[in-house]
Amino acid sequence: MNRSFWLKKAVKFVFFAALFMTVAVFATMSLWNWLMPMIFHLPVLNFWQTLGLVVLSRILTGGFGRGGQGGWARGRAWKRQMQQRMEAFSPAEREKFRQQMRSRCAGAWGRPAAETTAESAV
Repeated sequence: MNRSFWLKKAVKFVFFAALFMTVAVFATMSLWNWLMPMIFHLPVLNFWQTLGLVVLSRILTGGFGRGGQGGWARGRAWKRQMQQRMEAFSPAEREKFRQQMRSRCAGAWGRPAAETTAESAV
């Protein structure tokens, strides 16, 4: 491939990335300056403060990486993996697993154990 072709692509990418970031910062700054000072009596932000706020929010909510899956996708993958494991169990193993989980989690969220519920119903 031609070296100038890749150089042009890189320059184009940097230009559009900077343009996108500038638009995102201006949109965030406009929304902040429109809402936050009136509602919460917060200060008005300039461009550089808003850029810092956008960068900080990206760091705190997931970083800048493109790889990997987001939080919701990881949750779905965990649920799928648990379903596959449960399908591999025999019915007796499934019931034993459920009983163990009930005994471990009894009272943790204010729910009584299965035996206590059965006794109180009698």
